Amino acid sequence: MASRSAATRWLEQLTRIPTASGLEHQVVDWVRAWARRRPDLKFGLDSGGNVLITQKGRKSRPPVFAVAHMDHPAFVVTSVEGSRVGFEFRGGVNEEYFINAAVEFAGSGAEGVVVTYDASSQSGVFEVTGEGVSVGDIGMWKFPSKTPSADRLLAPACDDLAGCAAALAALDRARGMQELRHFGVLLTRAEEVGLVGATHVAREGTVPRDSRFLSIETSRALPNAPIGEGPIIRIGDAATVFDPELSNRISHAAAKAGIPHQRKLMDGGGCEATAFGVYGYQATGLCLALGNWHNRGNLDEFEAGTGDPVPMQEEISLSDFHGLVDLLLIAAAAVDEPTDFKQRFDALYERTGHILG
Repeated sequence: MASRSAATRWLEQLTRIPTASGLEHQVVDWVRAWARRRPDLKFGLDSGGNVLITQKGRKSRPPVFAVAHMDHPAFVVTSVEGSRVGFEFRGGVNEEYFINAAVEFAGSGAEGVVVTYDASSQSGVFEVTGEGVSVGDIGMWKFPSKTPSADRLLAPACDDLAGCAAALAALDRARGMQELRHFGVLLTRAEEVGLVGATHVAREGTVPRDSRFLSIETSRALPNAPIGEGPIIRIGDAATVFDPELSNRISHAAAKAGIPHQRKLMDGGGCEATAFGVYGYQATGLCLALGNWHNRGNLDEFEAGTGDPVPMQEEISLSDFHGLVDLLLIAAAAVDEPTDFKQRFDALYERTGHILG
């Protein structure tokens, strides 16, 4: 069963793996090796390459899946002509962050600078020093050095590899709980370019129709949803409001258990719970408040016109992360728990309904 130190180690390892939409293979390899060390788990890939991990044996309840995506906004090399290297950028980042930006390439040790970038096609050209860069390689921002403050993790790709780490840590703990044998993990691909992996799961029927989804994100910190105030029960995103029944059950259970948490809309971006809901699945969201979302340092100041766009490592709270693991286990049990909202309103009406005359 995962200790906090083990979960932190997995978090640190996963958030530093180079990944991009459509090029999540290094994350898949790490997760496959993790699952193989646990013979009571079943590891599989669906027809779109999404990872599905379930517990072996009979289940008494419909499945519940913690969902996180394995990609992160990144450069993908499309051509190499000497020191001039073409790229496309897969993910959402303001074009101002690309101006003369420094990048490094996983595996080769080469480095480069963005010399042109076209926001309409999300493509451009690097000037590269060093050798070994090939078509299909992943390029990442080269970040300024910074020491994290207490209770903070700085990493290239918290979104959403921190979510992957939390899902796996929760599953590792659930393995010892008979009442959570229906709990599994779904890790998706290509979220950053349009929730593609989640949509594939929903359209192709990768999981049973009665599955329930706990969609995990690391979502942009907001003034009313700050880093360090606990994991977040996310009731919606920029597009939709998630399943209210699941959200209310989880909120009720978290409050009853006394787990520090926040309950917020988190409408700064999209979430895979929206894709699952569109196709008729029950889905709600959980998330961590995230600093430097999509590696955009000074984002609030930049948008306000008071700061420069500087690529930075993403930032989360370690206590929020461990709280999210706890919350996932509470949520997995709570999805089948009835709430007492109707009884409470009935009782209130019986006491005060006479006021209507």
